[in-house]
Amino acid sequence: MPRFENKNFIVTGGASLIGLAIARAIIADGGRVILSDLKEEARAEAEDALGDKGTYLAGDVREDSYLDALIDAAISRFRGLDGFVNAAASFEDRTLEASREEWLRSLDINLASAAILTQKAVPHIKQRGGGAIVYVGSISAYRAQPGRMVYPVTKAAVVMLAKNASLLLAPDNIRVNTVSPGWTWSRNIDIRYGGRERADSLAAEFQALGRLADPEEIASAVAYLLSPEASFITGTDLAVDGGYNAMGPEALGQPMQKVPVL
Repeated sequence: MPRFENKNFIVTGGASLIGLAIARAIIADGGRVILSDLKEEARAEAEDALGDKGTYLAGDVREDSYLDALIDAAISRFRGLDGFVNAAASFEDRTLEASREEWLRSLDINLASAAILTQKAVPHIKQRGGGAIVYVGSISAYRAQPGRMVYPVTKAAVVMLAKNASLLLAPDNIRVNTVSPGWTWSRNIDIRYGGRERADSLAAEFQALGRLADPEEIASAVAYLLSPEASFITGTDLAVDGGYNAMGPEALGQPMQKVPVL
């Protein structure tokens, strides 16, 4: 039997390549999806990915009424909610130059929206006898990176949100975990680095597998944590990072290559 037979999920950040891949993975395994993103112009691509197994709702996750609408859509169309994936994110980051307004906007999108969606979704997930929640974190939550501050801080908070929520919701049989991607192929990276081949060559310096992740590889990890196969996993962060977190300051040995040991 498919892992998500008769299971219904919300996926935010659904217009991103990772969000679309998560929706496709759930649907391919028998599930149904309410897909969420800010962009109305993403509707055609989203609806093509969903087919007759989902609904796309455009809106702003900072608005409680929109979060209510996502849950209402799951209940009205599918008659229940078994969990959700929070992949909505702001990458805005002017480090120490960021204004209070910019900090609050990023915290609202990256952290508070996940917390409020959890609050709103839990009563409905409980009615199904339990379920699973996955927040998409980042390797940036664990390693300081040049030229960044706002994004890593918010993602570190998301990881701790999952740990605390996992304890609070364990008595209700609701598991809460994070998936932390390494550098992953995305529209932003395509624009910034000018194509997959060039982006892979840059990632090869700090991801041991020598390339970016594909969005589908992140989606597979998310689907696993949503599934019954992960029934005894909660409060955990699953790094899908190609070895990024395993590296020390010597990285892949480049210092020794540049200055050989005598």
